[in-house]
Amino acid sequence: MRSRESELVSEHRTIPNVGGSSPGPAGGSAPDPIISSKGLGKDFGRVRALMDVDLSVGGGVTGLIGANGAGKTTLIRILLGLTRPTSGEVSVFGVPVSEDPAGLRARIGYMPENKCLPLDQTAADFVSYAAELAGIPSAEARRRASETLFLVGLHEERFRYLGDFSTGMQQRVKLAQSIVHDPELVLLDEPASGLDPTGRERMLRLIARFREFGISVLFSSHLLDDIERTCDWVLMLHEGRLIHSAPLDPPTEGSQVSVEVFGDPRPLIDDLVSRGVSPAVEGPVITVEGLDTDVFVLVRDALASSGSSVRRMGTGLSRLEDVLESATRGPA
Repeated sequence: MRSRESELVSEHRTIPNVGGSSPGPAGGSAPDPIISSKGLGKDFGRVRALMDVDLSVGGGVTGLIGANGAGKTTLIRILLGLTRPTSGEVSVFGVPVSEDPAGLRARIGYMPENKCLPLDQTAADFVSYAAELAGIPSAEARRRASETLFLVGLHEERFRYLGDFSTGMQQRVKLAQSIVHDPELVLLDEPASGLDPTGRERMLRLIARFREFGISVLFSSHLLDDIERTCDWVLMLHEGRLIHSAPLDPPTEGSQVSVEVFGDPRPLIDDLVSRGVSPAVEGPVITVEGLDTDVFVLVRDALASSGSSVRRMGTGLSRLEDVLESATRGPA
């Protein structure tokens, strides 16, 4: 049987949904949540990193929003069994993390935020080693590494040393090692951190594709537009507390896309007008309203046609910003 990585790199066939249950919106309505917790808390001395966190997360792509220090990384480390909670319970795939952390880690991929790559190794050697650590035989590990690096767009560079890679390329290597062992769930800690607009766009596209392959994703970010564009569900942490958990609906009637580009915006504006669109321009931000779900595709195509480079882009950003502001606002 072909591995999932083999299916991922086949560009001219329908990708089957292999692995666990079909991906779908995450949340309490899921009959068998992938991640669940009750009263979860973590203290570091007098600092309360997490407080009374109740989660029920299903398949698909779930975003974890919060400012630096909100508890995002602590939650991810608890899910991996690398940090023990001070209070409460947490399960992954219905298994309490405290009962079998090593067994659960074999089913989970993890991409840390911090720089952790051995710069004196090649990409192929490092990703192969990650596969071997997961118990995959050496020859199979080498094959999977090659296929996974192809998936993330680094096949031609796989024999280069990691120290010669750009930040964006190193991030994609970290992503590759997180999926080389065919996990059911991937935990990504600030995967687009430090990337330029092109690298960030590439990373978000890769993450969005995971739902097609039956890989569930929980990824943390402090960038609301990354979450808005990529996720089915959003969790918001603020000062260690879960303050919001809700689905992110796809663009619907009356949806809008806002975009800011580097340099002169006039080529993009002219291209949009030529497509029969009347964009609203307010300072550096261009907003297009649509009556169907094609509005994002229209703006994306106009960006490519006009040669414009994206600084930031998102759908319905004001909704998430309003929710976050309302939830974190102190008493009047």
